[in-house]
Amino acid sequence: MVKDVRWYWSRLQCMSVGEVGYRIRQKIQADWERMHGGDALRIPNPDLAAVGKGLAATTTGLYAQRYVQLADAILGGKLDIFALQGYQYSGTPNWNMDPASGTIAPLSFGKTLNHRSPELVGDIKYLWEPNRHLHLVTLAQAYSLTRDARYLDALSMQLASWFEQCPYPLGPNWNSSLEVGIRLISWSLVWALVGGTQSDLFKGEAGQDLLANWLKSIYQHAHFIQGHFSRYSSANNHLIGELTGLFVATTVWPCWKEFPRWRAKAKKFLEEEALKQNSADGVNLEQAISYQQFVLDFLLMAALTGQANNNEFSQDYWQRIEKMLEYLASVMDVAGNVPMIGDADDGYVVRLSAEAGFCPYRSLLATGAVLFDRPEFKAKAGHLDDKTHWLLGSEVVSRFCKLDSTAVVTPIRRVFPEGGYYILGSNFETDQEIKLIVDAGPIGYLSIAAHGHADALAFTLSVGGREILVDPGTYAYHTQKKWRDYFRGTSAHNTVRVDGLDQSVSGGNFMWLAKANARSEVWVSDESQDRFAGVHDGYMRLDDPVSHRREITLDKITNEILIIDRLECTGEHDCEFFWHFAENCELSIEGQFVKISCGDKTIIMNIDDN
Repeated sequence: MVKDVRWYWSRLQCMSVGEVGYRIRQKIQADWERMHGGDALRIPNPDLAAVGKGLAATTTGLYAQRYVQLADAILGGKLDIFALQGYQYSGTPNWNMDPASGTIAPLSFGKTLNHRSPELVGDIKYLWEPNRHLHLVTLAQAYSLTRDARYLDALSMQLASWFEQCPYPLGPNWNSSLEVGIRLISWSLVWALVGGTQSDLFKGEAGQDLLANWLKSIYQHAHFIQGHFSRYSSANNHLIGELTGLFVATTVWPCWKEFPRWRAKAKKFLEEEALKQNSADGVNLEQAISYQQFVLDFLLMAALTGQANNNEFSQDYWQRIEKMLEYLASVMDVAGNVPMIGDADDGYVVRLSAEAGFCPYRSLLATGAVLFDRPEFKAKAGHLDDKTHWLLGSEVVSRFCKLDSTAVVTPIRRVFPEGGYYILGSNFETDQEIKLIVDAGPIGYLSIAAHGHADALAFTLSVGGREILVDPGTYAYHTQKKWRDYFRGTSAHNTVRVDGLDQSVSGGNFMWLAKANARSEVWVSDESQDRFAGVHDGYMRLDDPVSHRREITLDKITNEILIIDRLECTGEHDCEFFWHFAENCELSIEGQFVKISCGDKTIIMNIDDN
């Protein structure tokens, strides 16, 4: 109870007066719905003559057996859910259970259900993941490639059981508009892959009942989102996901008179949020690379669905997507590694690919290569992946092959002043590549900066495509608070900690109360060296304020990296310098020298305490 009060007080401190009023109105509305029967939503009859086009229609040139194997595992009751690889459920899934702990969430009013409580819902990430219905897309893909009725039967069973177990608006699956939006996107893909209203899925009396219940739930999903957007300090990737789900649903199923109005609203706000949440230099302002790909998938799903239905998004919207892809291509090393800066929840908007070793970042670059005629993106993607194939159709193969990527040898960009990232390096795109990425940007987006980490002036280093100094990433979100705090804290990053304190002050799992401000002071790059210098003010809050300045110089002739940290203060402080090596590195220490071996690469670090 005390913990809850403390969290609410911290959350309140991050709100404007306008947001407080908005939250009060939302609470009153939710309580009114709960007391007066939110399940009494009147659903008009759908007009099935007005059905739009979904994405991922059956395409040729794919290896069907990949999808058959995955779909057969699902038929056998197996799902991969984060760390639960091959999780086995028997018979009908329990859609309200956390598969990691076995905790079954109550079917209470969804909007007021405390999804942060492990005692009540378990680990909500594990509960929500199968409810995103990405595995239903796999079943639909297998059916579209084989026409095997077993996959339709499984889809019918799983959808019918979901409608029965998750009645609107009760339980954990009617709590988050983002989850509702992602489920709608999955359903749009399933709908297209099985053939829409003409599908054998809807044959007979049972099939017609399934169709009626599905359409009813689609309306409920869209209605839920349009009245329950993430606003103010919560208007981050959640809002983009909600808008995308609403836009896709109202485009693919424009069967009700309200949907054109909701679609126009969703498109308008998506256009605005794409530019607000992603800087002009292409960095997602949540300062989390995993969320960069998450948001890109949303933006692309909306744009491609609109394109398929003659409802194009603006040139500014498309250009922002292209810039975001430029950033991903630039930070990716020669082996395809991308630093794990900021939060990552390891979830997907869509996966579509059954390929072993599927990389969402390379996949996005393959898609971008075709959409924007960018050979640089093709070079970084390496190959045409199945997800791109499903989204863009069979003609994508010839378009991808026509792009000449043989001359691409340097990062597309090396300086991202708005996002706050700087790339030092040499011999790019070779086995001698040195790539060092420095973080001198804000901690995150909006007042809570939910997915940022206290990593000011931290950096990552890869050599020849082998990761050496890394950002350890994210361990947990809603559970295991000790590890949640550690991985987002300063000591989990290659930077300096003062007096055992994080650079920024946490107010909860997804909230920062006091935020370090970092900036670049010097950036110089020529043929012989790259030099960066920056500063942050995170420790100026101390009684004896401390300013941390860091200078990094790469000598491209000698392949030496010099790092100088200056801590400016008047009194004495405990200062810790952290170095996080990749798991494949082997270290040996002799005095002040550290020898790091990783495959065929060897690095000598000279640690001078002066």
